[in-house]
Amino acid sequence: MATLILVRHGRSTANTSGVLAGRTPGIALDERGAAQAAALPGRLADVPLAAAVTSPLQRCRETLRPLLDARPGLPLHVEDRISECDYGDWSGRKLAELNDEPLMEVVQGHASAAAFPGGESMRAMQDRAVEAVRDWNARVEAEHGEDATYLMCSHGDIVKAIVADALGLHLDLFQRIHVDPCSVTAIRYTRLRPFLLRLGDTGDFAGFAPREHPGGNGAAEVGGGAGAP
Repeated sequence: MATLILVRHGRSTANTSGVLAGRTPGIALDERGAAQAAALPGRLADVPLAAAVTSPLQRCRETLRPLLDARPGLPLHVEDRISECDYGDWSGRKLAELNDEPLMEVVQGHASAAAFPGGESMRAMQDRAVEAVRDWNARVEAEHGEDATYLMCSHGDIVKAIVADALGLHLDLFQRIHVDPCSVTAIRYTRLRPFLLRLGDTGDFAGFAPREHPGGNGAAEVGGGAGAP
């Protein structure tokens, strides 16, 4: 079956301002995010891509623009099922204040029971994203052969949820996965099992240096965070 290259969008203005963007319109890449996007074609230069699939949100489209400019024949498809989690009433709020919400403890430790007020549950988010991957795997394989590789540009929690499914991890464990902005994750799907080939690869090891983590010691950065400073 197909190999999937998952790209989290580049760093956005919401990432750097500590806001949970969700599906809020008008969230663009910041200066660093634009530079990350500009470097993406070079990072993927040796990878033959059959297609590119993107979340409909602006920050994902902007991330793929340099890659599409470098590969003018690469078809682009918009896929609503890999859009950001619908955080409902949490959208647009500061993560620092959301850390005091009782629901945040559930999001961190029991994600399968978490449902955002006015939005969707994390189980529904994972279900739709994994369904999209399965459908695109079949489509790409049918059109381009079982050795084809294609790319999806999506969001931190979506990428983590897809990786958890590929590894056979319960959704309650998905917060143990971390993917930085514009990181590349690769999953090769086969008839019997998926193989995780890369996880959150940025080629930059600066993020391994000690730094302050928002949300407290051991807390996952909901929405994915801004990456290394």
